[in-house]
Amino acid sequence: MRALKQLVRFGWEQSLSCLFPVVIFASLAITQIIPLPFLPRYDWLLIICVLMQWWMVRSGLETRDELKVITLFHIIGLALELFKVQMGSWSYPEEGYSKIFGVPLYSGFMYASVASYLCQAWRRLKVELVKWPPFFVVVPLAAAIYLNFFLHHFWIDVRFWLSGLVMIVFWKSWVIYEVNGIRYRMPLALSFVLIGFFIWIAENIATFFGAWTYPNQTSAWSLVHVGKVSSWLLLVIVSFLIVATLKLVKGKDSTRVDTGQYFKG
Repeated sequence: MRALKQLVRFGWEQSLSCLFPVVIFASLAITQIIPLPFLPRYDWLLIICVLMQWWMVRSGLETRDELKVITLFHIIGLALELFKVQMGSWSYPEEGYSKIFGVPLYSGFMYASVASYLCQAWRRLKVELVKWPPFFVVVPLAAAIYLNFFLHHFWIDVRFWLSGLVMIVFWKSWVIYEVNGIRYRMPLALSFVLIGFFIWIAENIATFFGAWTYPNQTSAWSLVHVGKVSSWLLLVIVSFLIVATLKLVKGKDSTRVDTGQYFKG
């Protein structure tokens, strides 16, 4: 029973951390079922996301420093969207005043919601990292991961090599988190896989509600290929690096112990 209670509490904390993504999913569902007046759907989604972001900061659920991180990931995601849509990887078929080169501006918030989740979960679960690899190793790895999303259209796709490299680099790294006063730990590489898997589930929900459309979904919705989990796993590395950098820079209680680099969230 105690283990079950801990699991329920962990799920509750995770749910609270997913507040921004939940609002996005709810908005996608509502605007698909109930057409809103005056503006196209994509524009309403942008307004909802902007208002939600404003409320998150205004209510204190996000700090201004976290907003900077989330905005950075918004820009990174939007740049990726602009490129991928031009390459035909997916599309946004509906009309909208806030579309730039075929990409609605609300799409950046879907990436930003991942960073929002990480910031929220980091604080709620009192995350600590043990044996975080040196940044001179992690930063080039994250840069290579991001660049591969662009370069594989013109060169070979090295995502699986990068995934293997991630496992090697983070093999000895652990994430420590707290649930109801009890500390647990998990291999950091496993946490990347789990987050990537749940984002893939969220991607299926999002495409079902018409957030965007893959080429094989133009005539009818179908399940997103499970291979996309690897893409999301790699993108999580990029967002995790950005959030971890913020926590390391801002955390005044950073320290070094004999087990390796270690810092609190």
